[in-house]
Amino acid sequence: MQKKFKAAVLGATGAVGQAFMWMLSNHPWIELSYPVASDSHVGMKYKDAVHWLLPIECPKVASEMEIKKYSIDEMKKNDVKIVFSALPANIANDIEPSLRAEGFWVFSNAASMRYEKDVPILIPETNYEQLSLIEKQGYPKKGFVVTNANCSTTGLAMAIAPLRQFKIKSINVSTYQSTSGAGYPGLPFFDINTNCIPYIGGEEEKVTKEIKKILDINCEVYPFCVRVPVMFGHLEAIWLDFEKKTTTDD
Repeated sequence: MQKKFKAAVLGATGAVGQAFMWMLSNHPWIELSYPVASDSHVGMKYKDAVHWLLPIECPKVASEMEIKKYSIDEMKKNDVKIVFSALPANIANDIEPSLRAEGFWVFSNAASMRYEKDVPILIPETNYEQLSLIEKQGYPKKGFVVTNANCSTTGLAMAIAPLRQFKIKSINVSTYQSTSGAGYPGLPFFDINTNCIPYIGGEEEKVTKEIKKILDINCEVYPFCVRVPVMFGHLEAIWLDFEKKTTTDD
């Protein structure tokens, strides 16, 4: 592309924000130009403001960038068009709708707008056709919000999407989720060390709601979510019942 889209990252120093910064640092279509973090970090170089958690080196492009203050006017002055939001849901509740109203294209990791009818929970490999929902938000004349799925729902949806053709009747899934999913600073060491915690608040409800919306199915969903003492990576054991008769070859 001759001209890249300029992008902001909100919550740039958090665990999810770090993933955005890493993925966008050398992107062919998007120019990472406006990292936003808490007021105490404004003016600092990213490398000095962040406690880097990812198991890969912080890109040099990102490390030398200056942390900016959140300001819609300043983002507009800097020609920012796309906003990647790694904000906590309680903060995203107010900020993301206001960004959409100001014409920004918002891609959010927060759960606050996932369940609105005209907001897609997008997994490109699975349900890209639902991106057309942004037209109901007013695109291309207005801004829009697109969300990603909860981490455990993403793996589940990608794995079983091809099996929709057999009419999924029920989903039983047990997830074993790493500590990275709890965010930073995460769980107390004495809670998780050599231990499994058999409950993650709100997680089972998210899986139930999101898998139905993403795959556009209406079936019974029975999730059981466990936190395990692993730094990165989730494991899922999935049992499916189908309405249509299936074989191993299928």
